[in-house]
Amino acid sequence: MKDFILPDIGEGIVECELLEWLVCEGDSIIEDQPVAEVMTDKATVQIPAMYSGTVKKLYYHAGEIAQVHKPLFAMEIEGYESSSSSDSHDATGKIATDHANGNDPSKKTSNVNQQRSENGQATDFEAAQDGALETFILPDIGEGIVECELVKWLVSEGEDVIEDQPVVEVMTDKALVEIPAKHSGTIVSLCYQQGDIANVHSALFTMRVAGADNKPLLPLASSTPRTSTDTKTQTSSALACGQAQQDTLSKVSKVSKVSKVNHKVLASPAVRRVAREQDIDLSNVQGSGDKGRILKCDLTQQPTKSGIVSAQTQKDSLSITHSKVQGETRVERISGIKAAMARQMKHSVSTIPHFTVSEEIQMDALIALRSQLKDDFSEQGVKLSFMPFFIKALSLALKAYPVINSQVNDDCTQLTYFNEHNIGFAVDGKLGLMVPNIKGVQDMSIFDIAKRASELIDQAREGRLKTADISGGTISISNIGVLGGTVATPVINHPEAAIVALGKIQRLPRFDENDQVRAVNIMHVSWSGDHRIIDGATMVRFNNLWKSYIEQPMKMLGTLR
Repeated sequence: MKDFILPDIGEGIVECELLEWLVCEGDSIIEDQPVAEVMTDKATVQIPAMYSGTVKKLYYHAGEIAQVHKPLFAMEIEGYESSSSSDSHDATGKIATDHANGNDPSKKTSNVNQQRSENGQATDFEAAQDGALETFILPDIGEGIVECELVKWLVSEGEDVIEDQPVVEVMTDKALVEIPAKHSGTIVSLCYQQGDIANVHSALFTMRVAGADNKPLLPLASSTPRTSTDTKTQTSSALACGQAQQDTLSKVSKVSKVSKVNHKVLASPAVRRVAREQDIDLSNVQGSGDKGRILKCDLTQQPTKSGIVSAQTQKDSLSITHSKVQGETRVERISGIKAAMARQMKHSVSTIPHFTVSEEIQMDALIALRSQLKDDFSEQGVKLSFMPFFIKALSLALKAYPVINSQVNDDCTQLTYFNEHNIGFAVDGKLGLMVPNIKGVQDMSIFDIAKRASELIDQAREGRLKTADISGGTISISNIGVLGGTVATPVINHPEAAIVALGKIQRLPRFDENDQVRAVNIMHVSWSGDHRIIDGATMVRFNNLWKSYIEQPMKMLGTLR
């Protein structure tokens, strides 16, 4: 009998309400069959079975609160022989199994605790008492993110790594993320190639943990939750990849078979697509995954009508950067930050009725003030630009017009006002256009804003922004002036209600109050507002107040705290 551990079901979620059991004690279930329906703070989630077998015990009643990383139910797994009394599991989910050890079959591996990564994500294999081979599962790397592009391996197979050493760089829709090693040890195998799309909760790499005695391992009874929008749980494929790597290392220790091979072809849609592209008959392929599941790695060196598919040919066929060349055209896959921006802009324009207000601002007084302060800032290691003044002036104006710092729900029935002024500013970074935001500007000084803005700009240009840096914004600034632009119609950063585009500063002639022409430093600004909650008059009044703080920066002193 084996305990099923309730896995991570969302970033920051530690418990959930058990709405309904979809099975009863004594029921026979199959792999991927929904077993329970639970409700988190964000969604209703169905929990699927990891294995086929018989449900033995349900640890919660409907309506009770279930804890993440605690046993949810117990089951007898099909294909496993009952353990002896000395090897029985306990209520915390420990499992003991018998394996052959060298020429002495009487030796057994000891009970081991399920190991977890620092963020609470369960590994797919239990380690032996003194350490063993372990498959690293790609954890949740941001809310709503289900896949990422593998940008660069920072290690190679056979290389020794230490705990917390960066192993790989992956790119999500929002940021470039480094994945560190959880333990010290040796990298045994890498599951993806650079440029591949890696699925969250799938096997990323396998390593031999330092101090391992190379004893074989068994899969854990943990699973990836599946929401109503999921097409297929990724957990089975993750375990399958890990199991395949275990089979490859059979010369170290042979893993006992846990189930009979299913003669039906088992393969994911992605594997079937590759097989079609390579003209490979899957019925002739021996799958190395769990229950004979065919993995991508099994398609290498498979016979086709035209001969043998080489590893390099397979790699080229899987490349998604350049899909086809036709004459002078070139087709590229839109991915990562560019794909995220495309979706965001499409959603914003299609759901938010935009309207634009433009104005020109005289910059002479602010230019003079910046000249006075920049040396002091420089002595403290901070470069002072105009942006911190724009951001602080914006925060002061938001206090008088809080609707500009609000957000409306999709059906326009609720308006949420934010006390925090989390002001974003667009940066042309390493991975493309990104909009990090400075949190809590209302409580920050010009110096604090300048320092934080400098940090975020450096991180964006290096592709090192964190998810928290680019989420939670309440209003945004786009500075087209640094590239020479003057006037724009900016697209609102959904779900925010407003954005402003700053034009370049130009030395232009203007009439003064005595009708005398003089040279003035002018900057054009262009606002876009959500017309569902902001009317034109409100936007103009708000802009006039913001403009007054910029044209008379000393006026800000009267409202600073």
